[in-house]
Order: sequence, then C-alpha cells, then structure tokens
Amino acid sequence: MTAGGEPGTAPSPVAAGGVRVPPVLLKTLVTAVVAAGAYVITNLIDQSQNELWQLVVSIVIGGAALIVQYMIDFERRLASVESALVTHHRDMKNLVSEKFMQVGEVTGIFGKLDRAGLDTEDVKLLLQSATEVQSQGPDIVKAFARAELAKLASTMVNLTGGTSEWPGENNDWLFGLTGCAERSVDAISSSVDLTFWATEPARRYLDAQSEAIGRGVIVRRVFIVETAADVNSDLEEICRSQGRRRIETRVVVRSELSHDLKGGPINDCVIFDGQLCFELTADRTQGNPTTTLNARLPRLTERRKRFNELWDAGRDAGSRSL
Repeated sequence: MTAGGEPGTAPSPVAAGGVRVPPVLLKTLVTAVVAAGAYVITNLIDQSQNELWQLVVSIVIGGAALIVQYMIDFERRLASVESALVTHHRDMKNLVSEKFMQVGEVTGIFGKLDRAGLDTEDVKLLLQSATEVQSQGPDIVKAFARAELAKLASTMVNLTGGTSEWPGENNDWLFGLTGCAERSVDAISSSVDLTFWATEPARRYLDAQSEAIGRGVIVRRVFIVETAADVNSDLEEICRSQGRRRIETRVVVRSELSHDLKGGPINDCVIFDGQLCFELTADRTQGNPTTTLNARLPRLTERRKRFNELWDAGRDAGSRSL
C-alpha cells in the first residue's frame, strides 16, 4: 500500500506544515485551474463570442483534464495490479514447485523403503504419532519424543556407515537383535558379567534366545575365566541352566590358553548371523561401559575368528580337566 492509502496511487502532495492534500481535492483543484485557464484563453482569443460559449469550452476542457487524470490514475493502478499479479504468480509457482519437490522426495523415500523390503506403514505410523504428540502432548512428552526421534535418526545415520555407538549398556539393542537373528548367535562372556545372569534382564535375554532357538537359530556362548579355580559351582550351574534352554556353552581358562590366544580381546561381544557384532566395552575400573554395533567386514572377520578360536579351545563346564 502506498503513502496515499490506496494501492497503486501516488502519494498525496504534502502542503506546508506537513498536511497531506487528499487525491480527490487535488484532482478538483487541477480541473478548476485547467477550466479557468481555458476560459481565460478563449476570452483572449475571440472576445466577440458570447459568455456562454466560453463557459462551455472551459467546462469541456476542464472535464477532459479530469478524465485524463483519472485515466492516468487507472493506468498506474492497473500497472500496480499487473505487477502484483506477476509477483503473486511467481511466488505461487515457486511454492507449488517446492511442494511438488517435497512430495517427490517423500515419494522417492517411500519407494526406497518398499524396495528395501521395509514396512512403509510402520514409518507412516511413526510420523503420524510423532505429529500427534507434538500437537497435543504435554511439554515433557514433546521433549522426550523429539529426543527419541533424534536418537533413532542418529542410530540410522551411523548404521549407514556400518557402526553405531551408545554410551552405556543398551539391552534394547541386545534383545532386538536376538529377535531378528535368523541363523546364529555367537557370544563371548567375560568373567566380569557372571553376576548378570542372576538379573531380570538376563532372564528376558535368555527367553529371547530360547525363542530364537525355536526358530532354528543356533546359540553358542563362551565363558572366559582367568584361572581354573574360577570354574566354580555358580558358573557350572549357569552353564547347565542355559544348556536346558538348548544354548551351547563352553568355558575357557585364559591362563591356560596358548600364548598366541592370550593376547586377543576378551571383552563381551555377541555376533548375530555372522554379520553384525554387538560389543560391550568397559574401562579399567569396569565402569562407564560403551555399547557398539559394528557391521564392518574387517572387525567382523576379527571377531568371528576370535570366537571360533575360543570355542575350539573351550571345554564343557562340567569337565574338571580344565
């Protein structure tokens, strides 16, 4: 909108003292001046004509001046409207193009999901639920939902590079991977986690492994202890209990390993289907554990080789020849 208060009109002239002259009044004044000038001119040109003719001529010329002013105003407004329409058309075109690009991008993503064998309904449900939470949930729920989505996105992005890390223990990953296994679950359990098997998460983990065995998955576990004296009744009972679940177990005494086997890593890890390694690493004080998922071939090859070496070197926990 221009300074005169109407779109497409020029600003009203400003009189002395900063007072604006209304456009209608200005047009009237211009018309009156033109008509008066026409009257004076016709009177000077031919003084023999009567007064009525001079008045008619001045009125006609003044009216023409008024019409010309309105035509100029109309042209200016029309140009302004045309400019606004062009701008609006360009903005709408850009907006539509942008939206179509977004739709095309979303369609492409869902197409990739279909080709990857993923259930697009789950993705739709996730997005719809996230939107509903953000639109009607309390602030704490909204913040938690955003944090969970950010963690999920971070995990997915990291897995595209073949590895993902979590500060602390992540039993959800452990249980989820066990539920996804189709062929094998090979685990190395160091002596530091023997107390884990008496906990509720351990029972849930073993239940998940029992379900996997029911699907035809082979589950094997190697327990590593430092000395033969560590093969006590508690460890033997753990092995028997897992054996009743059809989990194959062996015990390795690290002090009795050959020199080339002693130097290998002994941190806890689980290899799923020979394709993904779940590792739990603690610092020297056995605190601040870190969970890592690794699907990179060099690391997988190393961990599979290590498990097979320890499995071959292990014995049944009931054997006192250890």
